Amino acid sequence: MNAPAVVPSAVRLLRPLQPMTWLERSWHDIRQVPGVSFGHGALLAGLGLLLMLFARDRFWVLAGSLSGFLLVAPILATGLYAVSRALERGEVAGWPTVVAVWRSMDRRLVVFGLLLAAAGTCWVMTSAALITLLAPHRIDTPVDFLRHVVANRDSWLFELWLALGGLLAAPVFASSVVAIPMMLDRPVGVWAAVLASWRTVLENPVPMAVWAMLVMGFTVLGLGAMLVGLVFVVPMLGHASWYAYRDLYAAP
Repeated sequence: MNAPAVVPSAVRLLRPLQPMTWLERSWHDIRQVPGVSFGHGALLAGLGLLLMLFARDRFWVLAGSLSGFLLVAPILATGLYAVSRALERGEVAGWPTVVAVWRSMDRRLVVFGLLLAAAGTCWVMTSAALITLLAPHRIDTPVDFLRHVVANRDSWLFELWLALGGLLAAPVFASSVVAIPMMLDRPVGVWAAVLASWRTVLENPVPMAVWAMLVMGFTVLGLGAMLVGLVFVVPMLGHASWYAYRDLYAAP
């Protein structure tokens, strides 16, 4: 599909706490299609558990893999955006809606997904190298990480690790906050959608900061509950992301 490289105009200005309304509206969609919504959450939670099993004795891999996995989560939630769009239009929504999106193999979504995967891989490698080279002791388990990295008062490794993670996560968030729903909804190219996403953040810095904190906070809660919380967090944030896009840009 050839999409014109046109940046959509007329970004709406949001109220500082408007992101709270997106979460409220997301639960309306979850109640309409609970199987699809919680199914996406269960799928991502399952993928996270597989990562934990794979790297259970190599925490330096686990820490980077889980955080890198979260960087590509927005593209995995594309089905939720499609469901919210269908419900908004008054159409029947369900698993066929999700399957239709993925079967379309939209080249733009594939390219954007590969870019997110590259960012995630970059962070996994950076995180692993940082912890392996700078940790005062070998890090094999979560307890090792907490003892020798998080609770180590003689080292700034944990702060450096967080700072580097934030340095990577911030541009990924700015590039993807509305890009995927926009490409699903409009015939725009990848770079046009990314540019529009950055413009959204620059013109609504406070609401977008609130949204970023909500996303981070709920994600941490989901991870802290042995990933089971992601079953609920993923659909909530996924559907809410559609309404974030819709509040920022009028329907085409």
